[in-house]
Amino acid sequence: MSSALQKNQLVQLTLCRLREFGREPEALFWTFFFPVVMAIALGVAFRNKAPDKNFIAVQQGPGADVAAAGLAKSPDVNVKVLDEGEAREALRRGSVALVVIPTANGYTFRYDPTRPESRVAHLVADDALQRASGRADTRVIAEEKVTDKGSRYIDFLIPGLIGLNLLSTGMWGVGFTIVRMRKEHLLKRLLATPMRKGWFLLSFIVARLAFLALELAILLGFAYIAFGVEIRGSIGAIAVLGLIGAVSFTGLGLLVASRSRTIEGVSGIMNLAQVPMWLLSGVFFSADKFPAAMQPFIRILPLTAMVDSLRATMIDGASLAASATSIAIITAWGVVAFAGALAIFRWR
Repeated sequence: MSSALQKNQLVQLTLCRLREFGREPEALFWTFFFPVVMAIALGVAFRNKAPDKNFIAVQQGPGADVAAAGLAKSPDVNVKVLDEGEAREALRRGSVALVVIPTANGYTFRYDPTRPESRVAHLVADDALQRASGRADTRVIAEEKVTDKGSRYIDFLIPGLIGLNLLSTGMWGVGFTIVRMRKEHLLKRLLATPMRKGWFLLSFIVARLAFLALELAILLGFAYIAFGVEIRGSIGAIAVLGLIGAVSFTGLGLLVASRSRTIEGVSGIMNLAQVPMWLLSGVFFSADKFPAAMQPFIRILPLTAMVDSLRATMIDGASLAASATSIAIITAWGVVAFAGALAIFRWR
């Protein structure tokens, strides 16, 4: 087969992929608009605002009014007096983080130590009650609140959403399309043509890249306009990272769809591959929160490498050379995945 004919096959297959994508409103939504919806929801939820009040209940009994009055002096406390049954029920439902029980010698705190808000409420309540009892601070503590761009949660979140969207679009968009074509016997028809499966699989990657620039521009542009998220590194570096990530994750999508025959089957495999990365790769919170024993496994995940390199470029202004290890991890996953897909892919 001539080289010109092979290239023409790739062009026609890529155009076919683009037309299929444009005819699916769901694909357009998940690729271009869902990341913006996520950015709005999480950006508003974690926007710069005054700290939430600690909801604390005081159990009725001798000394309850004094305790409630002392707690009410703290601007960080929302306090109410409840009988014992109501207080226990409120703590069980999570409507209060702490129950204060006045005793003859002081107070008993009832709370769930596994809830972070309860531990915070414990500290706030102890401080408020000690102050109400006359405690004086011996040291003056000054506060310096950090609100600089680059240190906010939304600045941390946007690179994670970009990485998550590259992964999800690369896998779901490709996986569903191939399985649908196999289920409708379209692949069987292509088997009768002189087309090589390598060109067929490569067309998905090329088509994926066609939308990459618009995808990144929409999310980054919205983040800048709505939340003032800035890119301290090079726009070119972001583009290169997006390119590498899109190719790698599309390769993973090709691999999981190479033998799958049903939508249910490929959905299960993709969820098995993606969910651990959604949870472990630091999309919504730092991956450093997981135990040290898990860190070597977490660091070799492609989404972890993708998110870390994007954050280094966007927040710290790092160059591509500084993310060489992460880029190598992402590239290795993509090469292995595409090679695996090419080896096990079946038309039927």
